[in-house]
Amino acid sequence: MVKVYISADIEGITGVTHWDETDLQKEESKAAREQMTAEVVAACEGALSAGAQEVWVKDSHDTGRNIIAARLPREVRLVRGWTGHPFSMVQELNESFSAVVMVGYHSRAGAATNPLAHTMSGQIALLTLNGHPASEFTLHSYVAASLGIPVAFLSGDRGLCDEAALLNSHITTVAVKEGIGEATVNLHPEVAAARIKEGVAAALKGDLSLCRLPVPQRFVMQVRYKQASRAHQMGFYPGARQMDEAMVEYAHENYFEVLRFLLFAT
Repeated sequence: MVKVYISADIEGITGVTHWDETDLQKEESKAAREQMTAEVVAACEGALSAGAQEVWVKDSHDTGRNIIAARLPREVRLVRGWTGHPFSMVQELNESFSAVVMVGYHSRAGAATNPLAHTMSGQIALLTLNGHPASEFTLHSYVAASLGIPVAFLSGDRGLCDEAALLNSHITTVAVKEGIGEATVNLHPEVAAARIKEGVAAALKGDLSLCRLPVPQRFVMQVRYKQASRAHQMGFYPGARQMDEAMVEYAHENYFEVLRFLLFAT
C-alpha cells in the first residue's frame, strides 16, 4: 500500500511575509491559513492521483491547529497539536510510510532568503549539523532517512529549495516565493497550488529510492543561541558541551538521541 506523510508549515507558504500572518491569534493569519490549507490540499490531491491509498498530514506550525480540516480530501488523516515526541514536525512517522512530502517549509535561522527564517525556535541564531547550517527541512529529512523513508517533495521559499538541491538533487522542489530583505516575491496562490499538485504527483511516480538520504555514522549538532544564558543552561544537558558563551554542542551516533537533545534545546 502506498502511504504518504505530508508535513506542513506556514512560513514557506506563498504570500506569507510577516509574523502577524503566522499567529493564530491575529486577524492577518486568516488568509495565510486559507492558503496553507490550499497548498496542503494540492499536495494531498497530487499524492492521491499518483496512487496513494492513505495520506497523513501533520499540521506543523506553532499550535499545530492551522489547517482547515473540512477542506482536506476524505482519504486524509490530520494530526493536530503536539505530543511532545522528539520527531516533532514529523511525529507519528514510521516505517509503514512510502514517502515524505514537505509543504510550506522555510529557510534556516541566519539565512537572508526569507524574512521569517528560523530553525525550530526564535531563540536560535544558528544551528549546524555535522558542520553545515541546518534548516527544519534538513532536521526532519534525517528523521525520514533514519527510518529508511525517502523525502520525495518540498515546497517553500527559493533559498530552502536551493538548500534541498545540495542535500539531494533528486528531491522535487517547488519554490512558491523568494525573500528579499523584509519583503517576499510570491507566486499567485492558485499557481502555487497547481505547481505543488503537479510536483507531488510527479515526485511520487518517480524513482523514490533516489530520494533516500544516506545516514551519517555520527551526528554533531551545534546550537548558537541569541542569549548566552540559554547556552549556559543547555550546557548541563547530559552529554552536551558549552563551546563558548553562546554555543552548545551535542554529538551521538543515534540520531534519535540528537533529536531528544534538540527537543530540550529549543
